[in-house]
Amino acid sequence: MENFLPGCTPYSKADAERYNRLGWWPGITLSDLLDRAAEDYPEKEAFVDSRSRLTYSQAREKVDRLAVSLMNLGIKPLDRILVQLPNWNEFAYAYFSLQKIGAIVVPAIDRYRQYEMNHLIKMTGAKVWIVPEKYKKTDYVPLIHDVLRNQPQLKHIILVRGGETGKYSSLEALITHADVTKESLAELARLRPDPMQVAHMGATGGTTGQPKVVPRTHNSMICGNDYAGKAWDVGPDDVCLLAGPIGHDLTLTKGLISSLCSSTKVVFLDSLNMEDICKTIEAEKITSIVWVPTLANRLVHYENLKDYDLHSLKKMHCGGGASLPDLIKAIRDTLGCTYYNAYGGTEGQSTMTRSDDDLDTICSTVGKPTCPHDTYKIVGPIGEECPPNSPGELLIKGPGVFTGYYNNPEENAKVFDKDGFFKTGDIARIDERGNVTLTGRAKEMINRGGESISATEIEKLIIGHPDVVNVAVIPMPDPEMGERVCAYVQFKSGAHLNFEEIISFLRGKNASVLQLPERIEFIDVMPLTKAEKVDKNYLREDIRRKLNS
Repeated sequence: MENFLPGCTPYSKADAERYNRLGWWPGITLSDLLDRAAEDYPEKEAFVDSRSRLTYSQAREKVDRLAVSLMNLGIKPLDRILVQLPNWNEFAYAYFSLQKIGAIVVPAIDRYRQYEMNHLIKMTGAKVWIVPEKYKKTDYVPLIHDVLRNQPQLKHIILVRGGETGKYSSLEALITHADVTKESLAELARLRPDPMQVAHMGATGGTTGQPKVVPRTHNSMICGNDYAGKAWDVGPDDVCLLAGPIGHDLTLTKGLISSLCSSTKVVFLDSLNMEDICKTIEAEKITSIVWVPTLANRLVHYENLKDYDLHSLKKMHCGGGASLPDLIKAIRDTLGCTYYNAYGGTEGQSTMTRSDDDLDTICSTVGKPTCPHDTYKIVGPIGEECPPNSPGELLIKGPGVFTGYYNNPEENAKVFDKDGFFKTGDIARIDERGNVTLTGRAKEMINRGGESISATEIEKLIIGHPDVVNVAVIPMPDPEMGERVCAYVQFKSGAHLNFEEIISFLRGKNASVLQLPERIEFIDVMPLTKAEKVDKNYLREDIRRKLNS
């Protein structure tokens, strides 16, 4: 395809021709989804948050106005744009207006700080950053100043929910003062991207923990998430609550985009307080929730749960972590809603149990692939395909799966086989009915309540301390979060370090709260394998013993 973003791997000609010919790719863009919903349901509520309620026609008008202003600001097709916003309606305006002009959205969760934002800008070549002026206790302006000192290529900062300044643009002002004319709308229509173009870049640690960027095309994103919505029976009569961070892949793709594929009403909630969640479910008559098992567990064990009328809630999609049988049964018995046990990833892997699955299937598997046209297979140590119920590495390929990390040919050579299958790094087995059971984990990633945290990145930060000789970061089992971050630190002879000093050092490096270990074990000698590598299996067992003692 002409003008395909350099550094991205296009689908092979044969695969693209097949996916288009068979209609697996819809041939529309992400912004077309909003336009379609506005045509079909103009007066239906689309986006609701704590400040505003918009119908689909009102949302389209705001998106069009913002798109015209962004175009006039100089944002061009294929420009990468950081969108770091909480669960506000403004995220939807920004996301879909950028898709209208063919720009590429790089989502970031609101808790990211200088360290992560510098990484994202370097990896993606982003030129614009859309960010709140303030959110809760965080003033983003000093953070912005720090990043701009290191990233002069950022051309524009667009502040959200802030006052107008001469230095930075205001998203609200861009919408209000948009120069919408017949000519500008015609130019906007001309900029509509090819559905085979890259629309979205998600950051991930992948299977190794090293930061990488996952480009996704309009066709691939819509194909994968439309089928994901169908898998758990999401429709136009649903009201979907998004409480997990919208910058997180699960909330954004399975929540916002799947909902838009079905013209579903979306309620954004920027609070994880269970009282706020219960009040919102009751007031908005929420029918479906997309989030992680940690939050589901908090809800079902909330001490004041019985004070709220939650009868509207019919469906709960949980991914991003292990769903234990006790949790699944508690959701069913206490809330009376269907639990969809799911597995997914930024690269496009997506499985889910179904509403007609029996309890054992829901408790013991993560269901079948949500896209029926994606191929999932299990391979052994030398790449041989394994028979049903045999464990091995899970490989995937199809119209809903990405084709390579951005600007990373070395990694791509490692994680794709000769037939173009992506090696997920997850150990699994597939039964005769096609249900997937995960039996092992991707390397070097810690899953803290649905947040994928790179152990490698934390190790890089800690090893920079002048008194640290060696460090190993591992997942520490936790009943609430699933896993927490634990660091084993070996310091120089004669040095004396403690927990507070390490945390202070990391804060001085602008590490985010996600990168701060919740437990540190100081050791004299780091255990090594026969290959002279840090023996993380030993450390995992060691922390389990300590927790159980």
